[in-house]
Formats: sequence, structure tokens, C-alpha cells
Amino acid sequence: MERKKNISMAVIRRLPKYNRYLKELLRTDVDRISSKELGERIGFTASQIRQDLNCFGDFGQQGYGYNVKELLNEINGILGLAKEYKMIIIGAGNIGQAIANYTNFERLAFNLAGIFDVNPKLIGLKIRDVEVKDIDELAGFLKATPIDIGVICVSENSAQTVCDMMVSNGVKGIWNFAPVDLEVPKEIIVENVHLSESLLTLSCLMNDRTYS
Repeated sequence: MERKKNISMAVIRRLPKYNRYLKELLRTDVDRISSKELGERIGFTASQIRQDLNCFGDFGQQGYGYNVKELLNEINGILGLAKEYKMIIIGAGNIGQAIANYTNFERLAFNLAGIFDVNPKLIGLKIRDVEVKDIDELAGFLKATPIDIGVICVSENSAQTVCDMMVSNGVKGIWNFAPVDLEVPKEIIVENVHLSESLLTLSCLMNDRTYS
């Protein structure tokens, strides 16, 4: 299915939600669903559903709705889930270990190939059979093992250095948990997960509701 150009980030960020709800529909033996019914489950309007999906092609049939399995397969293809990814985690602290222990990533074909840290107390520790290696081994590891995604779970002061090392060794996607905006070449994709910013957004929305 040919994808239209200039699709907004708002639409792209809604795709994982479609993926989650469509998988739940399959688990409950729902074979087809209308845009109205899907919208009621997700919390979107039927018009929003149709507009979002129209960005990627013509899905569904008037009077029939969407074939759930076929639509899920299309969404998975758009999300890039038709292939496997190798990823590494830099920083084996609390956040790094939590990510390493999240088994759902493997079910989505994101395979953890390595974990690195600077702390001697963590080096040698095994997290789900992956041994934490010294950060000094990172460059050599990347030269020997092509990696798609690098997960940054280090301090603000170390994040850019770690990012530069990964980018210079062929990593094309960065999942950044450090509270800093990274500088990368335009061809590198960065997805920031700034936990404090997310919490402050929640706080702002709660405060706005209090005074509205």
C-alpha cells in the first residue's frame, strides 16, 4: 500500500494504539469492525479513524467495515514490524534494567543484543542471559555486530558522547531516556522519552482541570 507524503506526527503516534486495540479484537475473535465501533473502543471519532487510515491507503469497504486481521497486518507493516531489529542498551541502571526485562519487545521482534555500562558493580551482571559489558567494549562490539537501535539510559552529561559513538558506528535509531536533546545527523531518527517532562505534562493538565 503506497503511503502518502507529509503524514503528521500526530497520526504516526496514534498507530501503536491502533495496533494494540486491533490485537485485542483478534484475541476476542472479532473478525470485522466498523470505523464507528473501532472509534468507540479506542476513544476516537469514526471520522478520525477514517482520516488516519486514509493517510496510508484505502482500507475497509463501505457497508462492511474493516477486516481486523488484514488491517492489523497493514498497520504492522507501516510500523515496520515485518522485520527484526537488533538493539543495545547503554546504561544498566534502573531504567536500563527495566527495559531489558520487558519481554514484550522480543515478541515485537526487537531483540536485545547487548547491554553496556561504566559501573564496575554492574559489569558482568546478566539480565535475561545478556551480560552487561564495559562501555569501553562498545565501539568494538558495534564494528563486529550491526545494530539498528541504541537505547540511551545514561546521565545527561554522558548521553551525547554515547550517542556520537553509536551513530559513528552505524546505529540509525536512538531511543533516548536521558533528559537532554541530542544532536544527530538528519538521517538519524531519535525518539525521546523524557520521564520528567511527561510527569510535568500530567501535572499541568491536572492543574488546568482544577482551575477550569
